[in-house]
Amino acid sequence: MKSARMNRLFGTSGHCFDVAIDHGMFNERSFLGGIEDMHSAIATVAAAAPDAIQLPPGTAPILQAIPGKDRPALVLRTDIANVYGNPLPRTLFSEVIADPVEQGVALDAACVVVNLLMLPGQPEVHQACIQNINRLKRACDLTGMPLMVEPLVMQDNAKAGGYMVDGDIDKILPLVRQAVELGADIIKADPCDNVDEYHRVIEISQNIPVLVRGGGKVSDEEILTRTEGLMKQGAKGIVYGRNVIHHANPAGMTRALMAVVHDGVSVADALAMTA
Repeated sequence: MKSARMNRLFGTSGHCFDVAIDHGMFNERSFLGGIEDMHSAIATVAAAAPDAIQLPPGTAPILQAIPGKDRPALVLRTDIANVYGNPLPRTLFSEVIADPVEQGVALDAACVVVNLLMLPGQPEVHQACIQNINRLKRACDLTGMPLMVEPLVMQDNAKAGGYMVDGDIDKILPLVRQAVELGADIIKADPCDNVDEYHRVIEISQNIPVLVRGGGKVSDEEILTRTEGLMKQGAKGIVYGRNVIHHANPAGMTRALMAVVHDGVSVADALAMTA
């Protein structure tokens, strides 16, 4: 039942904070800051009790080995891409792991996540992502596994370096809608340049819950203020990685963001939790 797994993610508040610790999947040295020791990183974040932790198949068992019924739900990363380097490799790819949904079931995942990438001048990568989503969609429906699709509009790597968001809402909207039309149960979308416009992303998602991607590391006040604004715009939650794992106090930042997402606490009160 998809609804049972969705309830593990969104709980009684209907909101979700998923901490992404899947950066090692992408073969980039700069992505490993704060997660060189995955046992320690996962234990620290899990103890702060976010709704979910996003992991690849190789490190998901670390989370699932934590005893008790209160550990965060698993969001399983199912695809690998080589699109974050600068300069880009000669040949780009995006492909899913073997039997991705079956691995999700075996690992007791609450959902599986796959990219829908839009890079300047790289339509082949976009096509590969669509093929990946099509592979997962039917298997997810047959097994009751929610499918999270991650429509990411990226800047030119040569201009901004890898992993940089293009916050142009006119680029974000059609890609988010494409993810919905392909059958996403959950959308994990880029933030836009103007937070006050994010209701347009919510509207284009046709009642599919939207979790907002964190993007690059920013100050505590900026990320908490942005999160507050996104939740007021109708987002159902967030998926943040570097703003947690690169923080001096990852557990405190996790608790602060949970308070904003679930309880609507003020930015000032949330900031006090990060010290």
